Amino acid sequence: MRILVVSDTHGYVQSAMEIYRMQHELQPIDCIVHLGDLVSDANALRIRLNAKVISVKGNMDGSHSEADYKILETEYGKLLLCHGHMQNVKVTTQNLLYRAEELGCKAALFGHTHIPSFVDANGIYLLNPGSLSLPKGGNPGSYAMVEIAEGEFKASILFEPPKKPKVTGGYLRDILNNSDRA
Repeated sequence: MRILVVSDTHGYVQSAMEIYRMQHELQPIDCIVHLGDLVSDANALRIRLNAKVISVKGNMDGSHSEADYKILETEYGKLLLCHGHMQNVKVTTQNLLYRAEELGCKAALFGHTHIPSFVDANGIYLLNPGSLSLPKGGNPGSYAMVEIAEGEFKASILFEPPKKPKVTGGYLRDILNNSDRA
């Protein structure tokens, strides 16, 4: 099973759509996991990409009917999917770890901090893909690719390729434009 994991898109899904298309072309993606902020973005991805999308609500989703967390059953075992704000992940991941243990999960996927991380905490993987649209920590936008098989959980945090700035003009252009005029 191959999963694209994104979080904290905050209304900007274009990068997530481009990443999905690029990754799906390399090797088929079974589903997208969207870890909140915003549920409407997850719905847009579902419709625009005609892809299976599993989502949870984040702190910016208000009283949306989507669940605060979900359990994804996989060949590897149960995965806890949540935004992380209810577990206070900006301060510590300990509450998240406890919640994953309580629910019998072998991994917890979360967002909220906008900072990517992947750690093995006492045998439970904690994965945060960061944010594609509003990254923190000086990194470019990030996402995660997860590959799951029986007894195997592989995750990679990947960064958006740098975008080439569009040159619109400036001092050098003005000099070059005026150099042929005498």
